[in-house]
Amino acid sequence: MSSDAPRRADRRRARLSRAFVLRTLAVIGVFAVVAVVTGVLTTVQGPRVTSVESDPAASVASAGSRIIFTTTQSLAEVDPSQVTVSPATDFTVDTSGRSVGLRFALPLWDDTEYTVRIESVRGVGGGPDATIEQTFTTPALHGFVLQRGDETDTIFRVDLAGDAVPVFEHPHIEDFRATAARLVVSTIEDDVSHLIVTRLDGSSPEEFALPGEGTVTNLQSAEAGNTIGYTFTDADISADQGRESLLFTGSTADPDAAPVPVERSAGDARVEDWRFVPATDSILMLTFDGALSLIAPDGGDSVALGNAIGIDDIAGTSAYIERVEGPAVVDLATADGTALAATDESLGQIGSLLALPGGETLRALTPFDGLDALDTTVARVDADGEATPLATIAVTDTLLQSCVSPSGRYAALVVAPDAVSNPYDGYLLPLPERVETRVVALADGAEVVAVSGFDLSWCRRAPSL
Repeated sequence: MSSDAPRRADRRRARLSRAFVLRTLAVIGVFAVVAVVTGVLTTVQGPRVTSVESDPAASVASAGSRIIFTTTQSLAEVDPSQVTVSPATDFTVDTSGRSVGLRFALPLWDDTEYTVRIESVRGVGGGPDATIEQTFTTPALHGFVLQRGDETDTIFRVDLAGDAVPVFEHPHIEDFRATAARLVVSTIEDDVSHLIVTRLDGSSPEEFALPGEGTVTNLQSAEAGNTIGYTFTDADISADQGRESLLFTGSTADPDAAPVPVERSAGDARVEDWRFVPATDSILMLTFDGALSLIAPDGGDSVALGNAIGIDDIAGTSAYIERVEGPAVVDLATADGTALAATDESLGQIGSLLALPGGETLRALTPFDGLDALDTTVARVDADGEATPLATIAVTDTLLQSCVSPSGRYAALVVAPDAVSNPYDGYLLPLPERVETRVVALADGAEVVAVSGFDLSWCRRAPSL
């Protein structure tokens, strides 16, 4: 081998090394130029949307749904005045880094095309502003209803076209509630209650832990999340022992967990009526001694809100209650109460009351001719007591319950037709054997659909006698 061979190999390696370094620097240079050009173009063009996150299905079911736009630049704060939502609905805006999001204060209308437009969107580094626009369509609304039968009771998934699909059957269903992801079904076997938790299609049933053997009544679910509550009475209760109408809560996320008792700080613990406060796990509770109390979810001292004889509804921090002296509205934040604005006396007495968005209420009003009741009018009533009739329930029928859809677009009227020839069944919660749910539009009272059954999942509780 020539003595020059090692030197030639070293020179080749040196040339290759220099070539590799030069190529690497060239590539880095290209990337640097591309990055600079891209940065300049981004600044010149203004913020552009790279992704949009939303859940139209969730937006029609509950308040607080969001739509989030992610852009190419960190954004200057977006003011609500820059945002237009059509059809109009209340919202809040938040800006964080490259994203701007809208949170809708109320559920959106079903089967509706919405457009969100944000104008004058500007990056924090300056440059021209941009307009962001997104259109989406919400899905058709559906719910669940319960039909009691001669041998089998069935929960159906129904839509506003009247189509019904059975999802759960049992020989004796007293009541049920639907959360975002679960059905909670109250059944009776051998004279004691059971709670069964399933998926929304009725599959994967699990037994829900109860305080013992007894009966469950007044089953309710929180507006969001997995929390449910119910009143419980021991099967072996007597004058000397046993629990009667005590309130418990639990979570469908952990059916095996021990139930959590809910009690006021002092006084009678037996519960006449109760409600979850919307958007919280706080509870408004009316006990057998007539005391109205606000119970904190952390078990802190209860807040006394005076006496009442019934709870009608809660909207935000406003509780609509019945006092001996008449209907009233209590501010749960301050404990202040005011009388409910009265309607024209000719419309009759209030049979039921529900809160609507914007401070309105939905009232069932029944006039009397002496001791004889006349047709019941279901009406929208504004904050001043001005009523707009929506539907009429004939005196031959019985209005058992009124419910409002999450968005406030529809009302569900639970009616027992031909009350005289419609006997009650023998359930713990007795109801007429024939019950139907009529859905009407709150805008004009037009009937949308009528389905056999009750307990439409918009309703916060079962019909009460």
